[in-house]
Amino acid sequence: MEVLVVWLPAHMAGCGSLPAWAPPVTAVWSGSRGVCLARSSAAPTPICFVGSRDGVRGFMAKVVIGVDPHKRSATIEVIGGSERVLGGGRYGTDRAGYKAMLAAGRVHVDRVWAVEGCSGIGRHVAQRLVADGETVVDVPSKSSARTRAFATGNGRKSDPADAHHIAVTALRTPGLHVVRVEDHTTVLRLLVDRREQLARTRTETVNRLHALLLDLIPGGAKRSLSTGQARTLLADIDVVAGDIAAATRRRLAGELVDELTVLDTKIKTATAELATVVEATGSRLQQLRGIGPCSAARLLADIGDIARFADPGHFASWNGTAPLDASSGDNNRHRLNRTGNRRINRVLHIMAIAQIRHNSEGRVYYHAKLAAGKTRMEAIRALKRRLSDIVHRQMIHDATTTRTGPGGHTGATLTPARPTKPQDRHFGQVTTRTHQTTP
Repeated sequence: MEVLVVWLPAHMAGCGSLPAWAPPVTAVWSGSRGVCLARSSAAPTPICFVGSRDGVRGFMAKVVIGVDPHKRSATIEVIGGSERVLGGGRYGTDRAGYKAMLAAGRVHVDRVWAVEGCSGIGRHVAQRLVADGETVVDVPSKSSARTRAFATGNGRKSDPADAHHIAVTALRTPGLHVVRVEDHTTVLRLLVDRREQLARTRTETVNRLHALLLDLIPGGAKRSLSTGQARTLLADIDVVAGDIAAATRRRLAGELVDELTVLDTKIKTATAELATVVEATGSRLQQLRGIGPCSAARLLADIGDIARFADPGHFASWNGTAPLDASSGDNNRHRLNRTGNRRINRVLHIMAIAQIRHNSEGRVYYHAKLAAGKTRMEAIRALKRRLSDIVHRQMIHDATTTRTGPGGHTGATLTPARPTKPQDRHFGQVTTRTHQTTP
């Protein structure tokens, strides 16, 4: 299922010139005299179609319900195709409040719920609506903020205004993501977030341990300190009798070493669980050099359906590896893109560093950029842009081979694959003694 907002031009309103997969639409009339839009200069009427392009017939969404979610409340506003307000209100997110909100929305037929931040604060509301059989689209907060900035009222912000701008954004924006029931991607996101939290906690604990060891050992301990080495150092420290401060530091350092032992066990278990879940998805991302279980899980969790990116350039723009065009007149230049999904950008950066450190095609490409006059950071950014295309191609290949296509044959598709460039065929290749794979 996907949402497509179709602008219905005046010359198409009464003649039914709609996409083949869309349901038939009768003539649209507008104006105080009831004249047809085809004979007037009125603005086109936005109509929201909810359905799919694969021949499955959908329905025309005549009503959009904008939802501004919060932890304990949700404000909604119902608008029609011409942005006429049909209703609204503020409801609690407890059971009684949710039932009242759902009943208020179900008064309107052919409805679509537009919830802001379905991957964040709006997840709990969106998933409850999906579980009750409602059609829900995810409205990015940046898109609704732009709508509010261009609206009247000098950008004043309130819950009813936010709900209105969310609904208008859903009505006017094509290609919004349709929320589905949580699946393995949610599990991967939970597990990889937990693993990263454990890693951050371990780093903080190590820093506190080094701060204590600096006062106990002249010059402190080495940077890469294992728990066994830390216990040995603490055992060799002689505390002068009566030195309460040194004794306290030694005791606290011992407690931190115990905490590190527990954290290392949890991190090892979390990594093994991630590897199992990633393997169960059928993804071959780990066969690319520089991608381990955690990186593969982050890619699968944050990207979700790779088919939502029209091409590798769209994917590179989303993850921030594609430079931004800053040309003006005869001045043709680009600047660094600091936006995009920084978690995926970090995964690609780790992948690039791993390829540079080992004998790989990525290392050859990196040194070729340095020879062409690029700085070290510019060469790394160019390599990350190249690796973004490779990851996109690998995920497209995985999605094609794991889903059942026409005729029930796995991997069959009606869409021709993008031809592989000769120079990309073995880029980032990983070779083992038993098999050989390419990204």
